[in-house]
Amino acid sequence: MVEPGDSGRIAEPSLAASSPAEPSPYDEVLDVAERHARAWVSGIRERPIPPRLGTDEVKERLGRDLPESGESATEVLDLLAEASEPGLMAMGSPRFYGWVIGGTQPVALAADWIVSAWDQNTGLRVVTPAVVAVEELAGEWLVDLLGLPAGSEVGFVTGATMAQFTCMAAGRDEVLRRAGWDVETQGMAGGPKVRFIAGEERHGTNDLAARYLGLGSPIIVPSDEQGRIRVDELERTLAEGTGPAIVLLQAGNIHSGAYDDFTAAIRVAHDAGAWVHIDGAFGLWAAASPKLQHLVAGIDEADSWSSDAHKTLSVPYDCGLAIVRDSNAMHRAMSMHASYLQATDIGADPHEKAPELSRRARGVPTWAVLRTLGRTGVAALVEQLSDAASGIAEGVGRLPGVEVLNDVVFTQVCIALEDDAATEALSERLWDEGEVLAMTSRWHDRAVVRFSVSNWQTDAAQVRRTVDAVERALAAVRAGG
Repeated sequence: MVEPGDSGRIAEPSLAASSPAEPSPYDEVLDVAERHARAWVSGIRERPIPPRLGTDEVKERLGRDLPESGESATEVLDLLAEASEPGLMAMGSPRFYGWVIGGTQPVALAADWIVSAWDQNTGLRVVTPAVVAVEELAGEWLVDLLGLPAGSEVGFVTGATMAQFTCMAAGRDEVLRRAGWDVETQGMAGGPKVRFIAGEERHGTNDLAARYLGLGSPIIVPSDEQGRIRVDELERTLAEGTGPAIVLLQAGNIHSGAYDDFTAAIRVAHDAGAWVHIDGAFGLWAAASPKLQHLVAGIDEADSWSSDAHKTLSVPYDCGLAIVRDSNAMHRAMSMHASYLQATDIGADPHEKAPELSRRARGVPTWAVLRTLGRTGVAALVEQLSDAASGIAEGVGRLPGVEVLNDVVFTQVCIALEDDAATEALSERLWDEGEVLAMTSRWHDRAVVRFSVSNWQTDAAQVRRTVDAVERALAAVRAGG
C-alpha cells in the first residue's frame, strides 16, 4: 500500500515478527540439484565430449518400470543425474564443433534458474509485467545491436525453426492480404498460390517451416560455389512467375558461413513485390561487430529475420528469435483472443509474437547476457568466434593432405582429405578420442568434416588444442589406426 508522504512509493510487504520462517520444501532438493549442476559445468571443459552410453543403456540405469510406491525427491534427483551423465554429450565444451551450439554463459545459466523458480507463464503483458518488461528490453536492445529497423517486433520462440515459421507466417499472410486474400477468415484453400523461393543451399528447417505453413517445397534458385544465392538467377525466377512471393535469403551458410548479397537480392525481390525473410540462425550476429558488419550490408532492408540466442549469444536452450519489421503483420499472423484472457491495451502481448500462448520467459537469459556483456562485449564475443574459426582453418590447413574447402568468413570451417573414406575416418577418430568433436556432412558432393565455432570459451588456447587433436587423429588415420 502507499503510505502518506511516500510520494507513490510502494511499501514492501512484511512478515509478522512472531512468525518464524517455515522450512521451504524446495531447500533440500535445490541443494541436490545445485550439487549435480556444479559438478557438470565444472567438468565440462575437460571431460570427453561424446556420450559413453546409448539411450537403451541409460533406460536400464534409470529403471524401466514405474515404481508402485514413490521415492524420495533427493533419491530421484541423484538417480537422474548419476544414471544420465554417461549418456550426455558435452555440448558446452569449448572444443565442441559438431553443430552450431554455443554452450551457456554463466550469467545466462543463473538467470535461467531464476526463470524456472519464478515459473511465469509469459503470454500476457498485464499478467506477468516483470518478465515481459525484461523481454521487451532484450528485444529492443537486439534490434538496435543488430542494426535492424527501429520498431521491429521480436518474438522469443523455441529455436530457428519456429522463428522461421513465425516470420514466414507474417510474410505469407501479408503478401496474400496485398493480393486481396484474408488468411484469417478465408484460410488457404482457394487462395492465390504463394511462391516460396529459396537458394539451393538453404537450411532444411526453412523447408520444414514452409511445410507447416502450407507453402510446399520451395522454388529452387542456384547458388554459387560458396553457397550464396545467385542474384541473376533469383531475378530470372521471380520474372518467370506472378503472384505473391516470399524470398528466403541466408546470413551464414551452414557449411561455408557465406552471406548472400543482401543489397542486390533484396532490391530484386522487392521490385517483384516479394516479402524477404533472412535466415540468420548464427550469422546474423556479425551485425554486432564493427569488424564484421560488412558481411550483412543491406540486411536492414529485409522484412523479417530469424536467429538464435542459444547459438552465438550462448544462452541456455531454448531461445530462438523471430524479428519482423511490420509489427502489425506479425500480430495479425500470431494473435488470438478470448474473453478470459486479459489482453493489453498498450503495446502487444508476447503471444502475439510467437506461436505459443503458454511458455517460459526464455528471453530473460538473453537480457542477462546483453546486460552483462554490453555492446562492446557482444562484439568481442562475435569476433572471438570468427578469429577462432580462422585459426582452426589456418592450423589444420597446414597439415598434410588436409584441404580447407570454404572461404572462412565467419565461424564455419569445412575440411576434407583425399577421399570420402579418409575424411569420415578422421571424424570417427576425433569422436573416439573425445577431446574434439567435429561432425561429417556432405558439401559439393563430397564428405567433409565441419567445424562450427560457437562456444564462448573457444579462444586461442582451445584452437591450439583443436589443431593438435586433428593432427593426432590424422596421423592415426594415415597409420591405419
